[in-house]
Amino acid sequence: MCRLCTQALPEEAFAEKLLQTVNAAAVNQMLSLGHRSGLFDTLAGMAPATSDAIAARAGLNERYVREWLGAVVVSGVVLYDPDEQQYHLPDSHAAFLTRAASPNNLAVIAQYLPMLGSVEDRVLECFREGGGLRYEEYPGFHRVMAEDSGQAVVCNLFSHILPLVDRLEARLIQGIEVLDLGCGSGRALLSMARRYPDSRFVGYDLSPQAIDNARREADRLRLDNIVFSVRNVAAIEDTGRFDLITAFDAIHDQAHPERVLAAAARALRPEGVFLMVDIAASSRLENNLDHPLAPTLYALSCMHCMSVSLGQGGRGLGTVWGRELAVEMLREAGFARTDVHQLEHDIQNYYYVNRKG
Repeated sequence: MCRLCTQALPEEAFAEKLLQTVNAAAVNQMLSLGHRSGLFDTLAGMAPATSDAIAARAGLNERYVREWLGAVVVSGVVLYDPDEQQYHLPDSHAAFLTRAASPNNLAVIAQYLPMLGSVEDRVLECFREGGGLRYEEYPGFHRVMAEDSGQAVVCNLFSHILPLVDRLEARLIQGIEVLDLGCGSGRALLSMARRYPDSRFVGYDLSPQAIDNARREADRLRLDNIVFSVRNVAAIEDTGRFDLITAFDAIHDQAHPERVLAAAARALRPEGVFLMVDIAASSRLENNLDHPLAPTLYALSCMHCMSVSLGQGGRGLGTVWGRELAVEMLREAGFARTDVHQLEHDIQNYYYVNRKG
């Protein structure tokens, strides 16, 4: 007997749901444009104004601004006074749409789907032929990822994330060896290097572009306690070198995540800690039905995280590999103890604190 965990909707209700989905996708595109153009930042705290005044303040073309305003008005994001032909972004809306609102700026996340849509044709080829894409095929990926990391990780790093490990800050102040696996543009590691000058930091990432970005920023900040290297993190040869190893949302899209986790265990000193941040979800589809970000997570996986793993000849673990599988793989990699935390304000991530003994 077939036991389905979801139920079919009546035809009209299903059609209405699809229509809402199409409209939501259109709103998402406008949120991304509003963020990248700076229009949300321009509107924040601004008195009700005409499209001419808004465009002038933002330094943008009025006709495009006016059409964008139409889209965000009919979607309920921006308010409109038809008598005065003025637009207004309420403070309660700006609290989730501006750079000043970080880490609560949802417009940052809205950038992912338009960026991933640009590779739809190539992903479609993978549906037919198998395989996957390369990291460098995604235009603007490192820019969006760095911005997302800046508000999701860096903003909470010292207040919420590092305190999950007992006495870690005291050890960082005293001076320890730290490695970040899949460091990307290095936002988190650079922040730690500035705050803890007596500790030494190393960042590994497969992307030359991301590492170049990180090195330029380290040079700009004149940091002499940090080194970035282009490395396949599944093949690092460090043994018993580091006191702290971190991986911020970097394991699930690896070609061979089991090798990366085993390499982390080898590179860690016996009393060291591996702090892994990854997507908060279950390994079982039926347990994710009520997850507030489930459609987005599976879409991101299909369009990017799974694809780039398969593109490297990997297993295609995917974004929603889930807590159950993550804990199992950490144990198989050599970690005897794993404590899983979730921060009250963060619906997106689990925080895995792992020790070898």
